[in-house]
Amino acid sequence: MNRLSDEWFSSKSESVPLWHKIALSIDEMYVYTGIGRETIRELTKQPEAKQFTLKIGKRTLIKRKQFEEYLDQMCSI
Repeated sequence: MNRLSDEWFSSKSESVPLWHKIALSIDEMYVYTGIGRETIRELTKQPEAKQFTLKIGKRTLIKRKQFEEYLDQMCSI
C-alpha cells in the first residue's frame, strides 16, 4: 500500500483534495485527521458510529463532516 504523505489523495482518474470529499476511506481519514488507522477502525465499530459511517458492501466509508462533529464532542479517544 502506498504511504500517503499529504492532504491530497490520488484516485485512478484524478487527484481530489480530501476536504472536498464527502466520504473518506480509513486511509484517507488517517491522512486527513492524523488519527491512527487502528483507532479509526475501532471507532467505526462503536454503536454510535452509525452517525458517521457509510457501508458499501464490505467497505466502510466515513462521512467527513459527521466524523468531524463527532470528534468535536469527544474529550479523548
